[in-house]
Parts: sequence; structure tokens; C-alpha cells
Amino acid sequence: MSLIFPKWLNALPTLAAIGAVGGLIGVSVGGWYWLTPDFFKAGYQPKQPGGIGFPHHLHAGKLGIDCRYCHTKVEKSGEANIPNVATCYGCHAENRLANWEAQTRNVSFVRDAYGKDESIPWRRVHKLPDYVHNFPHHVHVKAGVSCFSCHGQITAMPTVHQVHGMGMGWCLDCHRNPAASLVPPDKVTQLVWVEEHLKERARTGGADSPEAKALLASLKNQPPQNCGACHY
Repeated sequence: MSLIFPKWLNALPTLAAIGAVGGLIGVSVGGWYWLTPDFFKAGYQPKQPGGIGFPHHLHAGKLGIDCRYCHTKVEKSGEANIPNVATCYGCHAENRLANWEAQTRNVSFVRDAYGKDESIPWRRVHKLPDYVHNFPHHVHVKAGVSCFSCHGQITAMPTVHQVHGMGMGWCLDCHRNPAASLVPPDKVTQLVWVEEHLKERARTGGADSPEAKALLASLKNQPPQNCGACHY
């Protein structure tokens, strides 16, 4: 008597189980990276006004303008403010700079906004989720966390982009081991120095170096790791 179903069908349940487990593992592994801020936020670079926006590599890099000249509140406020148009116009007013023709082509949007008494519609690059209600810039800056540690080497960016995903795990890693990122508070805006210094310190002793331990000891409180520190 012939069989109704061929013998190879007996392997289907096993193959289906293997496929289901493999698919679950694949989704989990893929989601671990592709569904995190490290994938969909790092590298974000919106187009800014005027086509050139604010070339940080020129202003903060070549010209050496300190971050706090424009971001005036980072040492006093939880928010890192952007400058008003009057600050920009202070340098880019008519015939203010030598290369006036280039200025006319590249930054006319600054003078237009100033003449209309309007804000320049800068597009925000770094934005934490709405459920993160507490990221005090002034606390981090005063503690010795450099702009470089969160925003990367801004002085080399023609157009600013997001370097780190800034997910919760990334923040907690720093709070668990803050000494690795701390520098003297008076150096936090010297980004080239900070990058080279942190690399050298990591090579010679890292968070266990005397300097790193001293900087950590100078903090009044250890960085919090409880949920309520950021989510409340």
C-alpha cells in the first residue's frame, strides 16, 4: 500500500522550528542595532539656512571662536542656546569683513534676517526624546565634561552632524565611568586639546590615572544612575 504523504514531510516540523528560532534570533540581533539611536540618529545632518549654515570648522576651528561666544548659556542653564541674529550680524554686517564679495554671496541670509528683525531658522541637530526631561548642560560643563565628549570634533565640521546616538545606554556608560571623560573644567571648550588629551590619557592610564581620579574626586556627587535623575 503506498504512503499518502512522502517521508520527507516528517522533517517539516523540525525545519519550521529551526527557521522560527533563526528568524527570532535574526530579528533580535538586527533590532539590537538597527532599532537604536546608534543607527537612526548618529550621522544625522540636516540642511541649514543659506546652504552653508554655520561652518563650525571655519568659526570654531580656523578662527578659534570659543563655543561660549555663541552658546552663551551652557555654563548657566540646562539648555544650550543658539545665538540670536544680532550676534551673527555683529561680524557679518555690511562691509564689516575684508572679503566682502564672498560674504555677500554666502551669508546674505544673516543680514536679511537682521533687517526683518526675524530669527534665523536654524535646524536643530541634537534633540533628546521628550521623555528625557533633564539634561542640564551647565552641570555637565562645570563638572568637566567637554563639548567634544557628546558632540564630537565640532571644530572640524563644515556642517554639524550628530556623532553619537545618545541613547540611554550611552549616557549610563558615562555615568558609570565618568572619570574617562572628565577634563579640567577650564578646558572643556578647547576641543582639539581635549581630543588629544583624552586619547593620551587612555593610552597611559585612562580612568585610573591620577588626573582622572582627582577630577572624579572633585565632583560634589557621583553621577546618578537612577531613573528619576532624567525621567520625572
